[in-house]
Amino acid sequence: MNVSIGRRVGAEFVGTFWLVFGGTGSAVLAASVGDAGIGWLGVALAFGLTVVTGAYALAHISGAHFNPAVSLGLWAGGRLPARDLVPYIAGQVAGGIAASAVLYAIASGRAGFSLADGFAANGYGDHSPAGYSLTAVIVAEVVLTAVFILVIHGATDKRAPAGLAPLAIGLTLTLIHLISIPVSNTSVNPARSIAPALFVGDWALAQLWVFIVFPILGGLIGGLVYRYLFEARQSG
Repeated sequence: MNVSIGRRVGAEFVGTFWLVFGGTGSAVLAASVGDAGIGWLGVALAFGLTVVTGAYALAHISGAHFNPAVSLGLWAGGRLPARDLVPYIAGQVAGGIAASAVLYAIASGRAGFSLADGFAANGYGDHSPAGYSLTAVIVAEVVLTAVFILVIHGATDKRAPAGLAPLAIGLTLTLIHLISIPVSNTSVNPARSIAPALFVGDWALAQLWVFIVFPILGGLIGGLVYRYLFEARQSG
């Protein structure tokens, strides 16, 4: 069944909203709440769960990208037509911004809330959770995004077990966050990075280019590697 571009972009908006709200929301609202905070482990799991639930709900409509780096990686891998890139990315970025707006409305209702605490924005140097350098963040974002796209390609390959792709993809995103939250607060998704940076401003906007350029580079690498090394070739 053909799905109109409007419905597909709407699904990308909703799915990205859920990813950014659930993932960064867990970091802003629940990571540090006295002894009951969920910590980095809980935040990593929250990001993974948003992808699992969002993909099961929306993959049949749009493919459940929820991430410009994923859309570009799937395009590089021959899975998405170029004409869909701009609408998909626009829907994803808009969904992320809407999620951060709702999260801000909730978070600002707590006494002592301040955007200066970071609002789950990505950063390097003094704004890395564990003080990692720009070079370390670049390497992490490129490599982890490339691996993420490889997993997405492989899990959604027609030869892969049907119905399990959302679990594989969500677990991969959880693992990526377990690795790199201390490094950069984990991007691997420009829409996820743009949204909180717009609210924080200042240093977050100044460093935002890193979390746009290098996840996209990693996504393109992952898509090309899968396409040329692992994708089944049609004979004759």
